[in-house]
Amino acid sequence: MIKPVKHLAGFDWVETYSLTEKEQQTLMDDYGITDDIITYVTDKDETANYVHDPANNQQLMVVLVPYKLQNTQANRYITRPVGFLIHRGLLFTFNESNLNFVSNAFYQTSQDPETTSTTTFVLESLFALIDSYIPILKQVTKQRNQLDKMLSRNAKNNNLVTLSYLGQTLTFFYSAIKSNNELFLRIPRTYLGVNASSYERDLLEDVTIENDQVEHMIENESQVVDRITETFNGIINNNLNDTMKFLTIWSLTMAVPTIVTGFFGMNVPLPLEKFHDAWLIVVAVSLALIVWLLLTIKFHKKL
Repeated sequence: MIKPVKHLAGFDWVETYSLTEKEQQTLMDDYGITDDIITYVTDKDETANYVHDPANNQQLMVVLVPYKLQNTQANRYITRPVGFLIHRGLLFTFNESNLNFVSNAFYQTSQDPETTSTTTFVLESLFALIDSYIPILKQVTKQRNQLDKMLSRNAKNNNLVTLSYLGQTLTFFYSAIKSNNELFLRIPRTYLGVNASSYERDLLEDVTIENDQVEHMIENESQVVDRITETFNGIINNNLNDTMKFLTIWSLTMAVPTIVTGFFGMNVPLPLEKFHDAWLIVVAVSLALIVWLLLTIKFHKKL
C-alpha cells in the first residue's frame, strides 16, 4: 500500500508497506524509482546496507528489525528488513512486512518537531527501531528463567525444544544486530555521513551506541541460554544412559530363564525328566544364575 504524501517540516514523506506489483509499478511511473531499487526494498531476505546513487540523486538504507513468526505456539522471532529511500529530496519508507511497531516509530518520528530533514527522520526512526529489540530480549530472559526452573525440577524434551527456540531467536537477532552495526560504523564515511549536520552526527552516534548496547545484551543472553542448554542436554543424556543400562541388565536377566527352560524343553532324554518336582530345580537354577549374573555385573562395575 502507498499512503498519501505527508508534508513535514522541510520535506515530503511517502509511507509504503506490503506493496503489490501494481503499486510497485506506480512508484516507478510516478516517482521515477528504478526497478532495481524496488526489487531491493521489497526483498524480505535483504541484509542491512547503504547505497548512494548520485546519478539518480538517491540514497537507500536498509536495516534489520525483529519479526515474530506467525502460526507457531512458541515465542519465536526472526528478522526482516525495513528500507529508507531518499529520492530526489523525497523520502520513501518501505515496511514490506507491515510491522505495527515500525509504523508507530515512523509516526512518532514524523510528530517530533526536531525532525526537520530526511536524514533526521531516518536516524530518529533507526533509534526507535533498534530499541524494539529490548522488550523482546526482556521476554526472552523471563522465559529462559522459567525454563531453567522447570528443567531443574524435571528435564523434559519439550522444555529443551522451547529453550532451543530461544537460542534460534537470539542467533537471528545477533546476526541482524551485527549487520546493523557494520552499517552504522560505515555511514560516517558515506555521502549521508559526510554531509550530515552536527545534530545529525550526534543522532548517528546515539544510534550506534544503542545498537552496541543491544548487541551486548543479545550476546550475554545467548551465552546463558547456550550454557543452560548444554547442561540439561548432559542431564538428559545421562538419564538416557541410566535407562539403557537398566534395560540392558533387565534383558540379560530375562535371557537366563529363557535359556534354562529352553534347554529343558527339548524333546529328547534329559536329566531329571522322571523327577516329579524337577521344575522347582529348574526355577532354582534360573534364580541362582540370575543372582550370579547380577553380582558379577555389580562387581565389574566397581572395577
